[in-house]
Amino acid sequence: MLKWMHLENLALVERADMEFGSGFNVISGETGAGKSVIMGGVGLLLGERADRSMIRIGAARCEISGEFSLPAGSKGTVLPLLEEAGIQPEEDGTLLVRRVITPAASRNFLNESPVTLQILRRLGELMVDIHGAHENQHLLKVRNQLDMLDRFGKDEKELAEVRRIWQALAALRKEREEFAASMPSAEETARLRRDASEIEKADPQPGEDDSLEEKHALAAHSRTLIELALGAADGLSECEDSIQDRLGTIRRLLADMEKCDPAGAERFLRSLDDISSSISELSGNLSDYASDVEIDEGAFQAMEERLRVLQTLKRRYGPSLEDVLTHLERLRERIDAYDNAEQKRNDFDQREKELQDELRSACARLSAKRQKAGAVIAGKAAEELKKLGFRKSEFAVTVSPAEPGPDGADRIEFMFSANPGVPPLPLREVASSGELSRVMLALKTILAEADSIPILIFDEIDANIGGETATRVGDEIAALAENKQILCISHLPQIACRAATQFNVYKESQGDTTFTHIRKLDADGRIAEIARMLGGGPDARQLAAKMLHPADE
Repeated sequence: MLKWMHLENLALVERADMEFGSGFNVISGETGAGKSVIMGGVGLLLGERADRSMIRIGAARCEISGEFSLPAGSKGTVLPLLEEAGIQPEEDGTLLVRRVITPAASRNFLNESPVTLQILRRLGELMVDIHGAHENQHLLKVRNQLDMLDRFGKDEKELAEVRRIWQALAALRKEREEFAASMPSAEETARLRRDASEIEKADPQPGEDDSLEEKHALAAHSRTLIELALGAADGLSECEDSIQDRLGTIRRLLADMEKCDPAGAERFLRSLDDISSSISELSGNLSDYASDVEIDEGAFQAMEERLRVLQTLKRRYGPSLEDVLTHLERLRERIDAYDNAEQKRNDFDQREKELQDELRSACARLSAKRQKAGAVIAGKAAEELKKLGFRKSEFAVTVSPAEPGPDGADRIEFMFSANPGVPPLPLREVASSGELSRVMLALKTILAEADSIPILIFDEIDANIGGETATRVGDEIAALAENKQILCISHLPQIACRAATQFNVYKESQGDTTFTHIRKLDADGRIAEIARMLGGGPDARQLAAKMLHPADE
């Protein structure tokens, strides 16, 4: 239930606090006093969009807050939503909703944690059902009648299955369209085959171009490498005046030195032998390297031709060789699609037939459940309408075949006749505004039994009714309030007197400024307000007391 609501600087309300009862709460007041501000506040708590015009003139911002207590059956509905938003309810199971609206932006809080409007709207859908006078027209739309029927029949599982199959069918049809659009023509396929043949004939291998370019670079410099290696070897040991010849001259000088200093010369000669040995080894290695470098003109020409083929492929289908290979796969896929188009079309036909069969079966199950729910609603609606003054009215729910769609294969129509002997006709064709209010209340009463939504709000549901009918409407709302919390704006004393809690909305002017005030009425205050609604005067006050306390008569 909504335990309390605080309004600050909302429209003409400077500040107001309302503590609601658990059953039937009524809000009354003169026309134009600002009762709609209360509904506006509740709507904002439930995620309605705000704009700067809602802020009281002269104020920098407005704030709306309210505390909800979670219903006992909320574990499977509200709690998952809170978990998704990362919010924990208070230990006593309450939720505090607060909105702060400024000219620039709106900030929204749930248990003091920032949340999006979408979260508040989804919370509102689970907690509150609002019915305003304008919603009577909502009832006339066939689409809305279908929604009401499915809510009552609890058709969520069957409806979800129909929608799943319908979405699969739509996805298949889109896939078929995309396949048809991408299908190459015979002329294009011939070109694709030529391109694929060119690549397949060349048979490029991943990374082949890089490896081949390295080998080609080495082969292109083979003569130069041989000449350089052999020239270096000659300079070390083969040619005249080579390093080895010069070392021989040095050896002879050291031999003469040995005659004068054998020990010193021996040390230098050993070092010279090491140097001579290293030079001989280096010369031999250079000669071996020159011998290993091959000069094969035929192989070199073959490498150049292969590189030319790969470069042509990369230029046409690349830029890289990997791109060429990827392009070949795409060519093969499109050629395969063309070659197997007939089989593909047959597959589409078969899958579509299977899904259509599934859809018909799912629609039939949904339709059977709707027909059963429709019969129950019709019977219950007839009983409720009798309580509301339609003693010999008829109400029926027709479920007729329609083309299968995401909502099934049914056309739903609420049928109504207010007078005996007149066959039921579509509700949109026969009901007056006053009759619509009572039909809507009857349906709301029926749906309340099936819905887990704990709070119902009626905004002037008493439009265009009065007298004995108003008394019956009051009785029905009071009965409904035994299991739901009801917030009701009403102008009729017959309805207001049945409430357990009553609020009065009134205006007050101070200088050039007008304020809207909201007060909770005590017993004397309720007598005075009901008397005002009756027209005022001593007799009205006496009647008001009797209406509020009929058992005291």
